Amino acid sequence: MRVRPVSPERLVAELTERVLTMAGPVVPGGQRPGRLRVAVDGPPAAAPDRLADDLVDPLRAGSRPVLRIRAEDFLRPASTRYEQGRTNPDSYYEGWTDEAGLRREVLDPAGPGGSGRVLPSLWDAATDRASRAAYVDLPPGAVLLVSGALLLGGGLPFDLTVHLALSPAALARRTDPELRWTLPAFDRYADEVAPATFADVVVRADDPRHPAVVESP
Repeated sequence: MRVRPVSPERLVAELTERVLTMAGPVVPGGQRPGRLRVAVDGPPAAAPDRLADDLVDPLRAGSRPVLRIRAEDFLRPASTRYEQGRTNPDSYYEGWTDEAGLRREVLDPAGPGGSGRVLPSLWDAATDRASRAAYVDLPPGAVLLVSGALLLGGGLPFDLTVHLALSPAALARRTDPELRWTLPAFDRYADEVAPATFADVVVRADDPRHPAVVESP
């Protein structure tokens, strides 16, 4: 295993190149390319949303339509999330995200044979109500970028997975004090799911200014 330091800009460029390579060239009048479902997974302290946001413009510059989805827009209602209390790490780990809704409304329609009609958000956590978002038609060849925490290991159908890994010390240091109660959930995730062992791209993100890509032999 090799750990290769890169700049944040180089990381975005390499991920963009990988996504565009997987998606294949856009050929006018040619076969309609399939859509690509990309997960950017990591704890809030690793800023997966920011990395996914940074990929949008380069991918569009590569002639690919892009739709950004945030897992936090697919949370379960507060009555379900907080059934065991507002700061229960096991509830956070096991059931905060509505994975069935994310799959039904986004990942399956964007996948092979899907209609391409996806819902960009399902639940507004601030108001604790359905977001009432309008469906979006995702054209052939589009890239779907889904970012958030604890996305891997639950069987969600992604075509490319990126995992932002933090050491336990960095995770504790960089986690907002109001979210430190979630740390045991990420310990479970590392032990039970071990996303760093199977994600397509693993990035060590202890220092956001100096990420490093983990390369297997």
